[in-house]
Amino acid sequence: MAQATFSVRMDEDLKKQFEAICAEMGMNMTTAVNIFARAVINQQKIPFIVSAQFKEKEQAE
Repeated sequence: MAQATFSVRMDEDLKKQFEAICAEMGMNMTTAVNIFARAVINQQKIPFIVSAQFKEKEQAE
């Protein structure tokens, strides 16, 4: 199988945390991203709920 490379931009602190958690699970970030990609293809959806939570703006009085 041919390999392809792609780059992802993310916050440096987020990357460090992600890398550390992956390492705790015995994998690198590439393996984790590949697991995610395969889950998306197998399930034909994002394999978790994505939602937005909005904070109500405080009204200045």
